[in-house]
Amino acid sequence: MALVLHSGNTNSNAFKTLIAAEYSGIQVELVKNFEMGVSNKTPEFLKMNPLGKIPVLETPDGPVFESNAIARYVTRLKSDNPLYGSSLIDYAQIEQWIDFSTTEIDSNIRRWLYPRFGLMPYLPPVEETAISALKRALGALNMHLASNTYLVGHSVTLADIIMVCNLWFGFFFAMTKSFTSEFPHVERYFWTMVNQPNFHKILGEVKQTEAVPPIQSAKKPSQPKEPAKPKLKNEIKKEVKEEPAKPDDAKEEEAPKPKPKNPLDLLPPSKMILDDWKRLYSNTKTNFREVAIKGFWDMYDPEGYSLWFCDYKYNDENTVSFVTLNKVGGFLQRMDLARKYAFGKMLVIGSESPFKVKGLWLFRGQDIPQFVLDECYDMELYEWVKVDISDKAQKERVNQMIEDQEPFEGEALLDAKCFK
Repeated sequence: MALVLHSGNTNSNAFKTLIAAEYSGIQVELVKNFEMGVSNKTPEFLKMNPLGKIPVLETPDGPVFESNAIARYVTRLKSDNPLYGSSLIDYAQIEQWIDFSTTEIDSNIRRWLYPRFGLMPYLPPVEETAISALKRALGALNMHLASNTYLVGHSVTLADIIMVCNLWFGFFFAMTKSFTSEFPHVERYFWTMVNQPNFHKILGEVKQTEAVPPIQSAKKPSQPKEPAKPKLKNEIKKEVKEEPAKPDDAKEEEAPKPKPKNPLDLLPPSKMILDDWKRLYSNTKTNFREVAIKGFWDMYDPEGYSLWFCDYKYNDENTVSFVTLNKVGGFLQRMDLARKYAFGKMLVIGSESPFKVKGLWLFRGQDIPQFVLDECYDMELYEWVKVDISDKAQKERVNQMIEDQEPFEGEALLDAKCFK
């Protein structure tokens, strides 16, 4: 008996198995004219998967459902399949990325899209949470791909197949160019992979969506109507006329609840206007010490703002210059949520590896904002020390970091990046 895959031919979960089969040299027959809502409701199909979900793989030893399990099964049919790596650590990391792809990428894309397709009720806070979680996951993936062509090792593995199929669903339906441009290494990886011959054979020409789909109303199950009860004679009285009920879509919508204010917006007003400092920093081209640095200390409000030094904890890993620069660039990108409340300088130090990464940050308030600690996972990769401006040495170090002084602490500057 041949392996038979029950699924529509445009199902991203079915693509995983079909691409894995191409790489493994395994014959998998896709059921022709499979019609969702009909083919998956037959008694024969429900015996294979009682939930009626696709895909399902029919094998000589019995059915297998759940797309990742099917792809694993097909991959395992070939002994020593390179799709599963060549060592125990390869295997573990492949499984790691499969899990990441499913729980962090695929689930959040679907939490974003299903309400828009009308498959679930649309709730703006739920959508916001899904998009935020998806961006966080793509940021982590982008960082990994900054120095890796594939997820594991130096060739395609099952982790890449499952990741790309999950990304395909997002690229095809929701993730526009303006959305994915924040993650350039993910873009490069995705377009490289979908144009590999075995991917292209199954996926065909892949096009990125130009717009997020509009919101459709979730379908409600129809309720059987109760038969009208006959009225008794003594009930037939002059009835009070009521306004006819309005259909749901004509009812007055509730006013949206205002978003809770950021705690930093509730702080007492500060004499320091952050945008004024950023403007002074950007526009000062000469006499930087006399103009910008002096202006900073004239503006600085130690009660309304605080200064922080940060030092990367794992500088020994910074052996490749462009990877280190990409790492810092990704950090600044993910700090965008704090732009209204922060100014930062990040220095990459050294003329040869390992390179050191050090930074200076100005934050509204006396602590690092909690929402930054919660949302930007890079924060935990650094040691943070509050600046004591009464210490002349620390104050001078602040000046040097704002100014991009070179040499800095006796070493050359590879690069200096500003967050403003």
